[in-house]
Amino acid sequence: MDTQSTTTAYPWRRFYPKGVPHEINPDAYPSLAALLEEGCQRFTDRPAYACMGKQITFGELDKLSQQFASFLQHDLGLKKGDKLAIQMPNTLQYPVAMFGALRAGLVVVNTNPLYTPREMQHQFKDSDAKAIVILSNFASNLEKIIDKTAIQHVIITQLGDLLGFPKKQIVNAVVKYVKKLVPAYNLPNAISFNDALSRGSRQPFERVEIKNSDLAFIQYTGGTTGVSKGAMLTHRNIISNVECQHYWMKPGNVAEGEGIIVAALPLYHVYALTTNALAALKSGAMNLLITNPRDMNAFINDLKKYKITAFTGVNTLYNGLLNQPRISEVDFSHLTVTSAGGMALQTSVAERWAKLTGNTPCEGYGLTETSPVLCSNPIDGTVRVGTIGIPWPSTDMKIIREDGSDAAIGEPGEIVARGPQVFSGYYNRPDETAKSMMGDWFKTGDVGIMNEDGFFKIVDRKKDMILVSGFNVYPNEIEDVVAQCPGVLEVACIGVPDEKSTEVVKIFVVKKDPSLTADSIKAFCRENLTPYKVPRVIEFRDELPKSNVGKILRRPLRDEEMAKLKKA
Repeated sequence: MDTQSTTTAYPWRRFYPKGVPHEINPDAYPSLAALLEEGCQRFTDRPAYACMGKQITFGELDKLSQQFASFLQHDLGLKKGDKLAIQMPNTLQYPVAMFGALRAGLVVVNTNPLYTPREMQHQFKDSDAKAIVILSNFASNLEKIIDKTAIQHVIITQLGDLLGFPKKQIVNAVVKYVKKLVPAYNLPNAISFNDALSRGSRQPFERVEIKNSDLAFIQYTGGTTGVSKGAMLTHRNIISNVECQHYWMKPGNVAEGEGIIVAALPLYHVYALTTNALAALKSGAMNLLITNPRDMNAFINDLKKYKITAFTGVNTLYNGLLNQPRISEVDFSHLTVTSAGGMALQTSVAERWAKLTGNTPCEGYGLTETSPVLCSNPIDGTVRVGTIGIPWPSTDMKIIREDGSDAAIGEPGEIVARGPQVFSGYYNRPDETAKSMMGDWFKTGDVGIMNEDGFFKIVDRKKDMILVSGFNVYPNEIEDVVAQCPGVLEVACIGVPDEKSTEVVKIFVVKKDPSLTADSIKAFCRENLTPYKVPRVIEFRDELPKSNVGKILRRPLRDEEMAKLKKA
């Protein structure tokens, strides 16, 4: 078979929708702050975000983010390049804090609100975060580890802080006193989010000179190996992806300033961060923020209020909605784009979604390290369900063999990619950065194939990575935590197939204490791991397979599980 030609042929480009250029300008804006200012000026009176029945316009987003930026500069004395962590779900406060930080020249460190104190400590220490904006629900966890980090300033927000009177007071009271979702905490020097805005309004915001080569985000990921690392994304990286998306979505034929895009995925995740929050600055679309997508009834009630034009999500989200009887109450007649990423889109889910909405989901692919999108199915009717589509403008992808040579058409191998959206490396980890690169090609660690037309398909994933509802889980971390559980002698971790979440975590444990139980291990894990990382299945064994040097081998365990499934 002839090897593919990926640097000269670009076979996929003939499938580009009309009006999509082969190349985009990654230097279209000097910074994300400039992109924000342009968007807020163009769409001043248009709604930018809606959450829990409250809307803010682009003009209000401009004003509030300036106030927050001024507070960071004048009251906290933070300088360009300092790191600000943000730990909250989708609320109106998130874009205000994020854009305020970017305008002040800070680097945003997005943090999963579900993290345990142990996970928070690692991320905050590793990123050198100096300040944090955190939802009060999680402040008690911060209290436990803040003295082990470099965090000097804490801004605490409550869920309803930007909902206006009297909704703010009602929501905050219900969350704290009725639902009791705010554990007691003691952070005496913390500042309230609304107080921060008030202080910032008293002094003018001072513009910061930002270059697009400057760092904008540190997004934590397992990368292509197990230990959580901070992927450094520059302003240019993100702008490149925003520019690509702007052109890619044009066949949707939604007028600028008229779109309404569902943001059910958390904005702290790079997928929603770019495709929802930042891309909307170009299109003038309103993001409908869903704070708790697990509350399906409330979710559907929100969907019924708006004429949705775009939807971003993962397979489990779409599957969950499709299994709600009330989903038929939603008017999807204005939906022109359904974007699916983060995990494999099941064919049955795609077909059911298309039947319900009249809109076939367009599956795409990317990684935290690529800001995130590398490729996607076109939205002009050439969707090929089961593939991850074709590379975006200015993006090159190919399949390589173990020796680094180009694979043949249809031959499985590692997916590698290059383009202006590829990250600048892992924060303070040049060793890991070097492992992930092959010249200017980024090694994804995922195994795929490319067909003759240039459409790509994932056929396997990173060797040991476990995919739980779109989130990467790495066995090294799970094993490290379980090994600390009293009574555990040895442990090995793998992923096993699951109908609802793609995979769940399974561990194999050799006991040191005969009285050790699965329940005690799970209880220990719940104290130290985010819920989706907690092992669902625990199997006790007398011994684990090992190499001739004593290394525990996961592959035989995975093979055993697959054999069981085949027999079943």
